[in-house]
Amino acid sequence: MQTIRNLELKAKQLFDQNVIRGVCHLYAGQEACAVGINAAIKATDRLITGYRCHAFTLMRGGPLRAIVAELAGRKTGISKGRGGSMHMFTKTFYGGYGVVGSQVSLGAGLALACKYQENNELCVCVYGDGAANQGQVAETMNMAALWKLPIIFVCENNKYAKGTSMERCTVNRNFYKRGDIIPGLRVDGMDILCVREATRFASDHCRTGKGPIVMELQTYRYYGHHQLDNESMYRSVDEVDEVRRTRDPISQLEGYIIRNNLAITEELRQIDDEIKKDVEEATRFAIRSPEPLVEELCNHIYCNHPMQDVRGINSWAKLKSGS
Repeated sequence: MQTIRNLELKAKQLFDQNVIRGVCHLYAGQEACAVGINAAIKATDRLITGYRCHAFTLMRGGPLRAIVAELAGRKTGISKGRGGSMHMFTKTFYGGYGVVGSQVSLGAGLALACKYQENNELCVCVYGDGAANQGQVAETMNMAALWKLPIIFVCENNKYAKGTSMERCTVNRNFYKRGDIIPGLRVDGMDILCVREATRFASDHCRTGKGPIVMELQTYRYYGHHQLDNESMYRSVDEVDEVRRTRDPISQLEGYIIRNNLAITEELRQIDDEIKKDVEEATRFAIRSPEPLVEELCNHIYCNHPMQDVRGINSWAKLKSGS
């Protein structure tokens, strides 16, 4: 969780310095969700989420260096500088999708593959409280229940659909009940141990052939929807400070560790210092790395394919694609 927190703080800094361009969706405050989920599933299970994806990329095996380089649009990035903040992937992490709710139907496809291959694996499909109102989410849940797909639908309820509070856009705010006949759990998404144990329960449910399950993780993001968002238009500084003070996932876990004599404060500070060094080293690596060449713009359209011409936006554009 500390690595994710420091990564996101560094991403905010780099965005303010114009090193990161476009949009940048930060995960600070929601760390217990990603870490708790990952702690309770297998390395070979599939996971897919929306555009707030830096933490899940890290959890599913993405190197810290490659993540920061991708944020900076560098050739050494995990998506070779083409994806930026929203589109990162690893072998078992299927992104990072920019279209709200689109990952849910894709997640059902991944779960269908798991069932077809009979490998006792599952898909964790993460979406937000705003995406929960998308029609394709309901359609996908219907198909998943009909076919008993091994999929955990995870709604990260951080209280705001972009800049709109739940109260203004959602009648049924019991997101864990949205699956109708699909069983659901409401979980404290700021408590990593709660998230881990709930995910273990949901995982066992899916692996024993009982079909899909819904988890609503009640969490909170500390920054705006993205870094160009004017969050003061829809929530107060006092509200954010209250959550930071009373529900911060890292502070809660640290208190639990110290109260139960699992470590002393000095040991935890040493871990924090090492993490900060790792993030700074990854940042230096990213900044030193080259940007992709314009001539390579159309590369990687095909896998294991020889160099070939690619149609451009006009007849005189000379573009080529290589693997």
